[in-house]
Amino acid sequence: MRSWQFLSRIIVKPSLASLPPLEGGLLQYLRILAVAYDKTKELAKDLQSIGCGDLDIEGLTESIYVAHKDEYTEFEQASLRQLFQSKMAELRAEAKQQSESTGSIGRAKGASLTTSPQQQISVTVVTEFVRWNEEAITRCTLLFSQPTTVAANVRSIFACLLDQVSQYLTEGLDRARESLNEAAALRDRYVIGTSVSRRVAAAAASAQEVAASAGESSFRSFMIAVQRCTSSVAILQQYFSNTISRLLLPVDGAHPSACEDMGSAVSVVEAAAHKGLLQCIDTVMSEVERLLSSEQKATDYRTPDDGAAPDHRPTNACIRIVAYLSRVLEVAFSALEGLNKQSFLTELGNRLHKGLLNHWQKFTFSPSGGLRLKRDITEYGDFVRSFNAPSIDEKFELLGIVANVFIVAPESLASLFEGTPSIRKDALRFIQLRDDYKTAKIASMLNYIMSE
Repeated sequence: MRSWQFLSRIIVKPSLASLPPLEGGLLQYLRILAVAYDKTKELAKDLQSIGCGDLDIEGLTESIYVAHKDEYTEFEQASLRQLFQSKMAELRAEAKQQSESTGSIGRAKGASLTTSPQQQISVTVVTEFVRWNEEAITRCTLLFSQPTTVAANVRSIFACLLDQVSQYLTEGLDRARESLNEAAALRDRYVIGTSVSRRVAAAAASAQEVAASAGESSFRSFMIAVQRCTSSVAILQQYFSNTISRLLLPVDGAHPSACEDMGSAVSVVEAAAHKGLLQCIDTVMSEVERLLSSEQKATDYRTPDDGAAPDHRPTNACIRIVAYLSRVLEVAFSALEGLNKQSFLTELGNRLHKGLLNHWQKFTFSPSGGLRLKRDITEYGDFVRSFNAPSIDEKFELLGIVANVFIVAPESLASLFEGTPSIRKDALRFIQLRDDYKTAKIASMLNYIMSE
């Protein structure tokens, strides 16, 4: 009785209906409960070693704590939620303070749109979530010994961590995506028509450069966010493997169910990352299209065949685009892994291939211009080989063959089709871009080829 009275004074059970504040609240109660229970068990063990006759020391010990253990899981979950909410409020306050101190001057001058350090995903914060959970699991295994009870409580506590990590990472990715959206809006704002004065065109071109810089910065920020998500998920999975699994395996079905829960939480994060990665591709392709529009000249591919040595260098547009892609994708190569990396680069490769095809259909090609086009295609093809995507490599190799329709003599076009039937669709479109298409009566020749 004296022990109970003493413990009831030092272990004051809070109310779930009216939770105490974080400082000196739930977490302190849970820590005191764990220490008191541990010390009481030690005392009971000492008494048993001395000998207490028929007295059920272990039963008495459990009866002292039964009221606390009945609602233990609910208190542990409430404490973890309280810690999480406090941490999120702290991070939001830091971000707000940073935003207020920075002001809008930088953005008004055209500074890059990037997520502030306080708003970026932090692996350190996720590690803190895991540390809270690990402490809670330690208390759980101290207070309970029955495998089924331990497994049920551990799953409930681990579910809190899954919710915390999923919410934190998803919100972080959404903030990084917002930077991509802002950069896209900036690009759209400065799209102009063709019938404008030089002064307006020059001002718009300058603004488009600023928008391009913002897009590149937001691209980098999102890739860093994805990289930190990957690291955070790895920490979560390692914690599950090292700490949670062994507590669930003794109970049928507990481990697979927890794995399913973790898979669902990670899928939410992956879905948010996938949306952002598609926006990143849009960002890259918008800049590629801008460079093609501003740098590619009609004379690039329609150089006069006057006997002068052909220019075997890539066009300026090609040089600028490959340099841009090399620079901006450097962070993607290091940030992305596995299927994320494979699907991102494959989709980007497909979009680049399609964009170039559409772009080149705006031009007319002379034979020497066709050679220049092949040089550009070789340059693009060499770059996309770094994607390690065989399907993309094949597309650019076929493009190089298609470009031959501008180089060969009209009477040799039929043999070109026979040698590579797979290029027929694209080649037929491109043949019409030959500068001698009408004068050499190629249209009637094609009708003959198609009728065979």
